[in-house]
Amino acid sequence: MKRWIRLFGFARPHLGGSLLLLGKSFVGVGLDLAKPWPMKWIIDSALSRQPLPAAAAWIAALPGAGAPAGLLAWLCSGVVVLFLLAWANRVTQAYIQAGVGSRMTFTLGSCLFERLQELSLGFHSRRNRGDLVQRVTSDSACLRALMFEVSLPLLTSAATLITIFWVMWRIDPPLALLAAAAAPLFGLCLRRYVRPMEERSYEQAELQGRIMAAAEQTLTALPAVRAFGREEHEDDRFSALCALSDRAYLRTLTAQLKFKFSTDAVMAAGTAAVMIAAGIHVVSGRLSIGTLFVFTSYLGALYSPLETLAYISQSLATASAGARRVFEIFDEMDEIREAPGAIEACAGSAGQGGRVRFEGATFAYSSARPAVKDVWLDAHPGEVVALVGATGAGKSTLLSLIPRFHDVIEGRVLFGGVDVRELRIASLRSQIAIVQQESLLFRTTVAENIAYSRPEAGHDEVIAAAVAANADGFIRGLPHGYQTVIGERGATLSGGERQRIAIARALLKNAPVLILDEPTASLDAQTEALILEALERLMSGRTTFVVAHRLSTIRRASRILVMDNGRVVESGQHEQLLAGGGLYARLHDAQFRRSNRSAVEALT
Repeated sequence: MKRWIRLFGFARPHLGGSLLLLGKSFVGVGLDLAKPWPMKWIIDSALSRQPLPAAAAWIAALPGAGAPAGLLAWLCSGVVVLFLLAWANRVTQAYIQAGVGSRMTFTLGSCLFERLQELSLGFHSRRNRGDLVQRVTSDSACLRALMFEVSLPLLTSAATLITIFWVMWRIDPPLALLAAAAAPLFGLCLRRYVRPMEERSYEQAELQGRIMAAAEQTLTALPAVRAFGREEHEDDRFSALCALSDRAYLRTLTAQLKFKFSTDAVMAAGTAAVMIAAGIHVVSGRLSIGTLFVFTSYLGALYSPLETLAYISQSLATASAGARRVFEIFDEMDEIREAPGAIEACAGSAGQGGRVRFEGATFAYSSARPAVKDVWLDAHPGEVVALVGATGAGKSTLLSLIPRFHDVIEGRVLFGGVDVRELRIASLRSQIAIVQQESLLFRTTVAENIAYSRPEAGHDEVIAAAVAANADGFIRGLPHGYQTVIGERGATLSGGERQRIAIARALLKNAPVLILDEPTASLDAQTEALILEALERLMSGRTTFVVAHRLSTIRRASRILVMDNGRVVESGQHEQLLAGGGLYARLHDAQFRRSNRSAVEALT
């Protein structure tokens, strides 16, 4: 129930449309109630020559209604009018429901998407992206299902049941009671099958999420799949998941069919019992044939909402499974939370600009071993701090603490003299520009990719940033220049071109702190020279952190930190560290020998 109450909260902006649909549903109930009466009067009055009842006496005053043929014509016209009115009401109701339902799904999906963006990178590293997409695009339809496949039919069916039972009671109380005796049996069917249907629906939704995740993973890594000839393996893996989903669907369908058989059996038994009793009443003269027709019409109308109420459980099970998956995301405890009363990053930075300070910073992905241990560092604007060390030494993890992609478990990180946990997250990240080893570009124009860091920037500013990043030349050589749409993740560009666009994006942001995470690791010497020239412009006047494996790129750094197993084991400038003969010197010598060996092999 708490889950449903929370879900109804997302429907509040669409209350007007929902009430309009409820009103049209009640109009439909009234029209359905009126449908049998013209047929009763045709049978009892137009065909059997009995006088019209007092409530319908006004029909006799219509032109030509005094003759049986004229009365028949008017009553048949009434049947047609009621049909047209009911049809028009259903069509407009379906149109309004489609619009309101789509907007409800969009509202919940948007909130869920926003929540996913708020959750930490640690959360996303543990979850399949395809499954998360499934929750946003498919499971968010649970709100529409709850409103228009559960709540609205529930209210409409309840109103129909009460009204029809009252009318049937007015016609023949014993028959009305006999007809209503089927209701408790419908309740027993609900109690027996609702829970299994919900569990089967949830299981099916989970497997559909796994299928989407597998498809997304394979298509994203398609070059690797083809390179290693693993297409058949991926086909088998996908087919196995589809087979599991198929079996889950069959289990869901089996539960639904059992439920349907039970409710149909109850309805058939109730109808047979009422028809036998009604036939006895007609034979004994207690009911006319026309009244019998009305009663049997209402009997179907009575069981129809009972059947609807029963089948609501199927929709309820599906909606419940979707809501359960949606609220798993909303209820996820965020590892990175904004403190109450958090301040703007610039508010705590007065007089200190982009100064970054680590004070005993410690962080661990798990309790087994810290990835960063007791790091002390004070970096000022204009300084270039380089981090080197073996793979897994903790370099990138340490820098991820600055924009709060992760939070320290001991110590603290200061930005402009203020603990980053006391700053508004969006404000903090607006002060930091990041260039990563693998530049993340979007399937849109080159200009929009550069302006992603500052969407309000003008076209001239975008071009200026591209020129400073040594990217303007190759961009103008593209088919449509800055308006060229690049492939997914920049697939239509070379590695160096992608990296220069990423540098242009960072230049355009003009942030006081710059993080360069191995920006030239996979580039050739000529491309690296172009990018290093662009980086010189980018680093000017900023607090810059550089993660590098190529030690040649960081010789002019203000300070070089050597990391090993999450700790800073050496610190100093290039020449000092070489003279010290420690880990940096060993890394430098090993890299220098590899470079010489490669050069000799190239010559021979």
